Amino acid sequence: MKKIIILLVAVFISFSCSDSFFDLKPQGRASLAQLSTKNGVNALLIGAYSLLDGVGAGNTGRQSTISNYVFGGISSDDAVKGTDAGDQPEQSFIEQYNWLADNTYFLGKWWHSYDGVARANEVIQIVGSPDVKDMTDAEKAQVIAEARFLRAHYHFEAKKMWGKVPYIDDKIYKASDPNSTKIPNTEDIWPKIEADFEFAANTLPAVQAQKGRATKWAAKAYLAKAKIFQKKWGDAKALLEDVYKNSGKKLVANYHDNYRTVTNNNSESIFEVQFSVNDGTTGNNGNAGDNLNWPYSSTAPGRGCCGFYQASHNLVNAFKTSSDGLPLIGNAADGTEDTYNKVDLPNDQGISAGTAFTLDKSIPVDPRLDWTVGRRGVNFLDWGPMPGSTWIRDQVYAGPFTGKKWMYYLAEENSTTHSTSKRNVNNNYRLLKMSHVILWLAECEIELGNLAAAEGYVNMIRERAQKGSVQDPTVNYVVKPYPAGTFATKGADFARNATRMEQRLEFAMEGHRFFDLVRWGIAEKVLNKYAAEEAAPGKEPSGRVFNKRGYMAGKTFTSKNNYFPLPQDEILNSQKDGKPTLVQNTGY
Repeated sequence: MKKIIILLVAVFISFSCSDSFFDLKPQGRASLAQLSTKNGVNALLIGAYSLLDGVGAGNTGRQSTISNYVFGGISSDDAVKGTDAGDQPEQSFIEQYNWLADNTYFLGKWWHSYDGVARANEVIQIVGSPDVKDMTDAEKAQVIAEARFLRAHYHFEAKKMWGKVPYIDDKIYKASDPNSTKIPNTEDIWPKIEADFEFAANTLPAVQAQKGRATKWAAKAYLAKAKIFQKKWGDAKALLEDVYKNSGKKLVANYHDNYRTVTNNNSESIFEVQFSVNDGTTGNNGNAGDNLNWPYSSTAPGRGCCGFYQASHNLVNAFKTSSDGLPLIGNAADGTEDTYNKVDLPNDQGISAGTAFTLDKSIPVDPRLDWTVGRRGVNFLDWGPMPGSTWIRDQVYAGPFTGKKWMYYLAEENSTTHSTSKRNVNNNYRLLKMSHVILWLAECEIELGNLAAAEGYVNMIRERAQKGSVQDPTVNYVVKPYPAGTFATKGADFARNATRMEQRLEFAMEGHRFFDLVRWGIAEKVLNKYAAEEAAPGKEPSGRVFNKRGYMAGKTFTSKNNYFPLPQDEILNSQKDGKPTLVQNTGY
């Protein structure tokens, strides 16, 4: 014991005259020197990519999942919150247009967007440092291009959410100065988003060795999307035609191959957010932000929990077709003359699982309906016919339908595709697809006066739906292309409405619908009509009347709702010299 005491005293004396005794390196944290290497830079870049799924920014993941099911889905006419009335009231407020600046979902989405921006900026700052000596100039340029692609993506997410947002680049951001990012949100940031995507498009290779990394074609497609949001039709068309003709991407033969784990990164996909399982994490890399959006049954995909994000009656009705296989739409560009929602597609709303029910399968529908929505009596992938209310948490509250695009085949339920939780699946989210490019080209052609060309692009999508595989051979699937000259005969407004409907059918419940309605300038008309109709009793062709979503009665969407309120906490946190630098959106 005495020897130990003497040794400790000696150690203390030997360090007592040196400041290095108190200079302790943080544990579990990489130093700047460690990051200033090729491996360190790549690790930082992967960290910036890792936020693409929306998980890992200090929130629940549901608030910022890449699917945008809350902000792009239940805010629109595609979907309802689902589950039951008391679960996640923050989502209910968003669904019903009761948007307050203290809603935690807005705060979580903001955190995620700007955490992603910060990570991208850190990559650019470090790789641009002269301390990184084991990378060539070409390697550094590619890393910067990937980081700028990601920075543009995260800013794009913020821009379409709030409209007025600050743009934080690597010159502004200083990790050591929390005030560095406190800048006004009064500048239009589209030009800077475009500059990042353009740099990426001019620098990145056409193909990456590792799946999931941004490419030249992903950057061009995303740049075109930014142009479309600004109605720069000519610029967008040139970019989209380049991607369409030269990227080597093409529509897959079967529509549902865009939503299967075994067809991740297929020939149609331009940029996918990669999901993984059994990779050393607890499953958070496998669509964790959507882990509540599963049927409420242990006999269903996901094996039970929690019934969120259910399809609306309006969406299901939109898939009805005429006997000639065309959508039931009118000539008005805003959809106000559409007839698809006047009578409801037969369903089991209000019919318990123990009561006999036979779905009338004679009514013609687009086959994409049953790849998108689960409904009683129709095959649910390879799980057999959906049994109805036993898969729904509260049918009276949320309706009889469940989403299907993120579900999986029973035959594929294994350790390769799932973590220990069957709700964490490696089914990637296809952020940019050739089908997006084709329908955006149709939009551009309409606005540039080329209706015949637009019709051709829309028909490419409809022909794929016509020729592809079907989910249930007993259903009357009828979908056909528009007869030649339809757009020219009926005019530009009909062509707009037809193209917008095609985008809804093709990308239903993928989180785009609300943002599309806003950029088209028709959100107020469409969503007020939707709220009134979804709140009213439903009526089937047989005359049966049933209740729909009565809680939507009296809910009103106004022009202020085109953008969400900035989080109040962020406005308070933006104070500099006693004044907030962020300005709230009008009306909140």
